[in-house]
Amino acid sequence: MAEGGHQLADKTEFTECWRRTTESPYIMRLALSAGIGGLLFGYDTGVISGALLYIRDDFEQVDKKTWLQETIVSMAVAGAIFGAAFGGYMNDKMGRKKTIMMADVVFTLGALVMAAAPFPWVIIIGRVLVGLGVGVASMTAPLYISEVSPAKIRGALVSTNGLLITGGQFLSYLVNLAFTKAPGTWRWMLGVAAIPAIVQFILMLSLPESPRWLYRQSKQEEAKVILSKIYRPEEVDDEMKAMHESVEAEKAEEGSIGQTLGQKLKGAWSNDVVRRGLYAGITVQVVQQFVGINTVMYYSPTIVQFAGIASNSTALALSLVTSGLNAFGTILSMILIDRFGRRKLMLVSLVGIFVSLVILSATFNQAAHHAPPLSYKDSLSFGGNSTCKAYTSAPNFSSWNCMQCLHEECAFCANSENEFLPGACLAAEKNVRGMCRADNRVWFSQGCPSRIGILAVIILGFYIIAYAPGIGTVPWVLNSEIYPLRFRGLGGGIAAVFNWCANLIVSESFLSMIKALGTSGTFLLFAGFSLIGLVAIYLLVPETKGLQFEEVEKLLQKGFRPFPFNSKKDVSKGKEVMEDVA
Repeated sequence: MAEGGHQLADKTEFTECWRRTTESPYIMRLALSAGIGGLLFGYDTGVISGALLYIRDDFEQVDKKTWLQETIVSMAVAGAIFGAAFGGYMNDKMGRKKTIMMADVVFTLGALVMAAAPFPWVIIIGRVLVGLGVGVASMTAPLYISEVSPAKIRGALVSTNGLLITGGQFLSYLVNLAFTKAPGTWRWMLGVAAIPAIVQFILMLSLPESPRWLYRQSKQEEAKVILSKIYRPEEVDDEMKAMHESVEAEKAEEGSIGQTLGQKLKGAWSNDVVRRGLYAGITVQVVQQFVGINTVMYYSPTIVQFAGIASNSTALALSLVTSGLNAFGTILSMILIDRFGRRKLMLVSLVGIFVSLVILSATFNQAAHHAPPLSYKDSLSFGGNSTCKAYTSAPNFSSWNCMQCLHEECAFCANSENEFLPGACLAAEKNVRGMCRADNRVWFSQGCPSRIGILAVIILGFYIIAYAPGIGTVPWVLNSEIYPLRFRGLGGGIAAVFNWCANLIVSESFLSMIKALGTSGTFLLFAGFSLIGLVAIYLLVPETKGLQFEEVEKLLQKGFRPFPFNSKKDVSKGKEVMEDVA
């Protein structure tokens, strides 16, 4: 039996990954070099959250217009949708290696455009270019790693891509903090992203193409040479035999080669294995986004300010903690994924996410109800043109507090003696902000002073810890292994498009939802989505732990039914399938 079969799956642990990569460092070199694509993904996700604080300071129209802030953030996601859509086709046509290198070139160009942008619309163009590169890299990197990994440690190695995504996010917050006092602040933050893309391009020049893709292109000898560097000598022939059977079966089913993209899409949907794989792959990718994670990553410092922490640098520092927890959670995933399985990790992860979001919603709700009151006299003391007009013209202004002031797109100038005493509701203008700070008072434009604000940040940390080891990492692992070889690039690309579309919907609407529903209502909505996601994954996603690609195909061919929908007959059939592949 080829390595990685079902009989060995239960013994697969992180220590095996360590043994194999120590025995053959070439495997880890391949995984880490390709995984820089994940670093780019993570860096771009995290860097904009801090850069946005300073872009708002430099461009007043960005500060005043919520939709413009959302557009700057989400245009990278829009670009990623197109990148992921064409990335799958590029992977199948050009190979994994060339596709990654093209993504590096586009990403570098986008980073340089953003760094030099004289106007907000130029930043948006740069964000689209960066998004194109990220979209291609996000689905190509885990695909490449999965195809150059021994089956038994494939989950742990593909998780290195997830680790580098969270590592990129952590790095972005460090870079953001490093440039808070530098001239050009956000330009440096965004421009530095070009460096890892250039490094990956250089590294990929010396790395091989995916052996499975080469075999599909009738380059068997080249594939065997690469496999001999990855597998132990006694395992190479078994792996070659498994690839031969898989490719020949696909060619027989395909009937002919040289299909167009439309024909491949039609063929994919009419194939039971691919269709069931897409049900699972798309489900986990959409759920990953609808639990709200990228609102935390894109707007993390802003969310911290919603909790009542006004300082940009303090908000960035606290965001660094959440990003560090994300990286820690991904390391946990690498340890656990081949031991406990993909499905179980995601289900446990979603339970933790649901609980965290409900508590977070309740915390923000309490903070809103205990916001400091307003002083009409203090508000007028700054001059008639400086006072928030919605406040002074409101018939019930005496009952207003800080939260109602901010809801009207005004700002709260805290009491100089104590932030929790009545303060002023002022127009959210740069010159008025200067007047407030000149009085040694704190300016709040995103959230109100709160005694329980730090509690919200702590719960946010628990949310990250619940997210990262499961639904944060596993969807990319699952999508790299659940499709037949012929459809692997296409299937991964389709699922990635759904991921980025869901990402776009959430990131483009987050600040508007905050305005319409409040912070508490928005996080409660995400809690509802996480509960729906839990049910969907339970019903649609099978376990693929420790299985060879060919075994996954047989599992999907049989069809997946979870308890209590699986009959004894289904269970016995499943055992027969596993015995066949063993």
